[in-house]
Parts: sequence; C-alpha cells; structure tokens
Amino acid sequence: MNFSRREFLHLAASAAALPAASRIARAQGYPARPVRLIVGYGPGGAPDIMARLIGQWLSERLGQPFVVENKPGANGNIATEAVVRAPADGYTLLLVLPSHTVNATLYQNLPYNFLRDIAPIAAISRDAGVMVVNPSLPVRSVPEFIAYAKANAGKINMASPAIGSFPHMAGELFKFMTGIDMTHVGYRSSVAAITDLLGGQVQVYFAPITASIEYVRAGKLRALAVTTTARAEALPDIPTVGDFVPGYEVSGWYGIGAPKNAPAEIVGRLNTEINAGLCDPKLRARLSDFGSSALVLSPSDFSKFIADETEKWAKVVKFANIKPE
Repeated sequence: MNFSRREFLHLAASAAALPAASRIARAQGYPARPVRLIVGYGPGGAPDIMARLIGQWLSERLGQPFVVENKPGANGNIATEAVVRAPADGYTLLLVLPSHTVNATLYQNLPYNFLRDIAPIAAISRDAGVMVVNPSLPVRSVPEFIAYAKANAGKINMASPAIGSFPHMAGELFKFMTGIDMTHVGYRSSVAAITDLLGGQVQVYFAPITASIEYVRAGKLRALAVTTTARAEALPDIPTVGDFVPGYEVSGWYGIGAPKNAPAEIVGRLNTEINAGLCDPKLRARLSDFGSSALVLSPSDFSKFIADETEKWAKVVKFANIKPE
C-alpha cells in the first residue's frame, strides 16, 4: 500500500500522540482504587496527624480513600523500605520528613538510597519545634534551663521518638551549641515521648509543635522556646531558642514521596492536588491550628529541598558522632 506524503505525516503524528494520550488518560483515571500512605511512626503522633490531614484532603478531591498505614521502627527505615519495594504505580506513597534526610548519613548500610529511590511529589508544611518541659522542672526560660542543666549535669533526660528524628537532632544541636549534658531517651512515637514527659520520667522534649501545642495551651507542658528563627504564629508569646542561643535554628517539615519511576503524570497530578489544598483557606487554617505553615513546592523544587537538608544534617551527624542503636 502506498501513502502520500501528507498521509504518512498524518499517521506519524497520530502514532506519536498515542503515548501522550495514554499518559493523560492514566492521570485522569487515577486513582482507580484506594491509595496507601505509609507513615514510619506510630498512630497519634505529629507525622500521623499530618498524614491523615493531607490524606483526607486527597480522598475528598480524588474520590478514593487515601489510607494511612503506620509502620513504625528504625526511625522510619521500615516504612521507607516498604515503599521503595512497592510497585511504582502511584498507589503506595510515603510521608517524607526530616528523619529521612538524617538517615542517609546516620545508617551506613541502608538497603536503599533515599535520594535515588524515592521520587519527591510535593511538600506539605514547614513547622516549628517547641522546647517543652515538665511543669515540675524549676525553669521558665531557656537561660534558666541551661543553668539548671549545667548544675545537674547528666541528670536531664531528653525525649525523642528515635535517634535521628527531628526532636533528637534539635536536642543534639542544642547540646552542642550550649555545652550542656543531657541523656537521650528514645521512644517509638511522639505520643509515647509526651506521655513520659507528662509523667516526669523525662524532663525535656524538642517536640513537633503539631503534637505538643494542645498540652502547652492546656498548661500541662511548659513551652520555653520554639526552634525556628521566627516566633510561631500558633504560640506568638513564646520566644525562639535563637533569642538566647545565637544561630540556633531547626525546622520540621512534611511531604509526600513515591517509589522511583512513579508515572510522571501521576506525580504531577498529586502535586497539583496537594498544592491546591495548601492554598485552600480551610486546610491552611487547619495547618495553622497545628502550628504549621504551608510549603508549596514543585516536585523538582522539593527534590532540591531534600538534597539540601540531607547535606545539612550529614554535617551534624558526623560532628556529633551520632550512632544508631
């Protein structure tokens, strides 16, 4: 069969359009079934709260359940490995947080490379941490805490969800910059850490503001300072650690990732839908209630953000000689 040049060009153009049309159709048909959102920490803590908040938004927007699955252990490594090994089809997602950027240096023999094996989809929020103490501790400010800790060297127990977690790293940086000695006590979740802080088994916790703000508002925990360079909108009367320890700054953050090679059109759609939520007044208000501020990034910008955080915490891990348990 012979084709005219015009017919040949028309057929060639149609053939070239088929993959693009297929990709568009795949994105429009997504999700066709429930999506798993894996969280590397236990129920009730700050990561779990954030995952359920964004999961509810995506469920309402996309018409399929985004089911949060908690897989605690090894500072998020168990959950991360489960996602790395999952099919790259957009139906298994990972809640990404600072511990992932710390783990890259903290653990020497991980079965995955986070920067290589997880595809960044979207950021969600950037949060302040808050330095909280048990109200029985006779301190009401950061300078008073430093003086008390120096007078009681080795007797202060500092809680965190795990070695390498945001609260742990915030505490280690505080120890380094103030020269005080505190004993790290690791837990499996923010809930467990706060429970023991309330009970007096530990004395201080550099807590995610999301997990601690209600206890602070109720007077069950005493907030000494927030960890960011600026005061937190949710706790405007609380000073920053940097007001007393110049140069100190630690921010928490959350985002969503997927196994590498996840379809670009699905990554793009999820990024669009998440960013739409971060611009929605109601969702922004919910984030603000938890002490969080929306962090709107493209997949490529989020990838650079993660790479920069990985480099930053590598220096702290190495300098402080932090080792996994």
